[in-house]
Amino acid sequence: MQTALITGASSGIGLELAKLFAADGIATILVARESERLRAAAASLKSRAFPADLADRDAPERIFESLKTERIDYLVNNAGFGLGGALAKTDRRAELEMIQVNITALYDLTKLFLPGMLARGAGRIMNVASTAAFQPGPLMAVYYASKAFVLSFSEAIAEELTGTGVTVTTLCPGPTASDFQRRAGIEQTKMVKGKALGMMTSEEAARIGYRGMMNGKVIVIPGLLNRLGVQSLRLGPRAIVRKAAKKLQET
Repeated sequence: MQTALITGASSGIGLELAKLFAADGIATILVARESERLRAAAASLKSRAFPADLADRDAPERIFESLKTERIDYLVNNAGFGLGGALAKTDRRAELEMIQVNITALYDLTKLFLPGMLARGAGRIMNVASTAAFQPGPLMAVYYASKAFVLSFSEAIAEELTGTGVTVTTLCPGPTASDFQRRAGIEQTKMVKGKALGMMTSEEAARIGYRGMMNGKVIVIPGLLNRLGVQSLRLGPRAIVRKAAKKLQET
């Protein structure tokens, strides 16, 4: 039986991806901070729960050391969070933890599990970024920058791995209904309030991303409006893109 390792898997897109793997008969290992939600998710899917806080810089290596004798066929780096506000006023410790989770842990888990996939000549990696990866994000500067790293890093290694049997997919969802907005403190921003009734569900984003990963796509942007939005960002003057992003992040 094949096995998928999924971070941030106790809720949202991560949990919905776990359900899709399980439905296809793929064993799942769910990684998240210790919580009732993690235990409940693992029990409902007959999965293995691996409690770990990826804000701890040693967590990726502990995960790898615990699983290095097992075959991991799919690695899904989904864990991540955001924080709204002007950089001069946001919490430094929270943003350092965000960099650790969104960037460093994602890099480290990819680095640790990739050699085994290459040795077998097979494997799939999904790194979850965001449409935020395609633009600067005033009032969420660190979050947007972290997702830009994920996109650039993932595209680069996808090209390096051409012809190896290992693929890397970057999932770039737009605003998605989940606990993300509450934790980031952006529930009252124009972007969130304006999309409150039209946000894609975590289930929809996961389904589109899962299909793209299984087809070996390098970048998956769920939803026509999100794809059009990203294209407009590429064509628009950077000064206008910055100002528009700031407006959306204002309350």
